[in-house]
Formats: sequence, C-alpha cells, structure tokens
Amino acid sequence: MSSIPPPLPQIVFDPTMVTTAFELPGYRIVRNLGVVRGIIVRSRSIFGTFGASLQTIMGGNITILSDLCEKTRQDAFAMMMQHAAEHGANAIIAARYDANELMQGVTEVLAYGTAVVVERI
Repeated sequence: MSSIPPPLPQIVFDPTMVTTAFELPGYRIVRNLGVVRGIIVRSRSIFGTFGASLQTIMGGNITILSDLCEKTRQDAFAMMMQHAAEHGANAIIAARYDANELMQGVTEVLAYGTAVVVERI
C-alpha cells in the first residue's frame, strides 16, 4: 500500500510582490533565497483536441486551448509563489515562464524566479 503525503498547507503570498524586473521599486533586497519554481504538466483531453480542431476550421482564437494555457500558467505561478513562501520569501524577482512539449499533446509549463526577502526603504 503506497502512502500518499498530506496536501501542502495553503500559504498566502501577495502576487503584487512578484516582478520580472531584478528589483522592486521602494524595497531593498535583504536576503536572496535562491530559485523557486512551479511546474505543471498538462495534456489535452480527446474532447478538447476535437473541439480545438473544430475551432481551427473557423479560424481566430482557439478558446479551448487558450483557456487551458491560461489555467496552466496560473497554476504554475501559484505553485511558484507557494514554493517561495515555504522558503520564507516575501517577494520574487526575475520571474519567468517557460514551456516545453514533452510528447505529443503533453506540455510542461514552468514558472520560475528568485525568491527574496525585501523590506521597505
């Protein structure tokens, strides 16, 4: 019988303290806690793939896939903030996204950045 670890506690992290820049205006970095990340691997369902195929016939935005992409990025971002909070950070600088197709129809989305402790100047 395999043991399933308990879910991680929800830690609140202010998303306004995440930036793609290397500093937060009005704050001084007092401690660098290293790289943090959130990784999500998603696949399209057969229904989603079929629906997307139908939408390509009409042209324009393929909402089924763009909605999936947006949700996946949101989840990776939330996991990155959770990881930062678990390390004692109150901010993330140099935040980035990356995506890779692991196999046909399966994509990894990675949100990563540098976890830091900041204080107001």
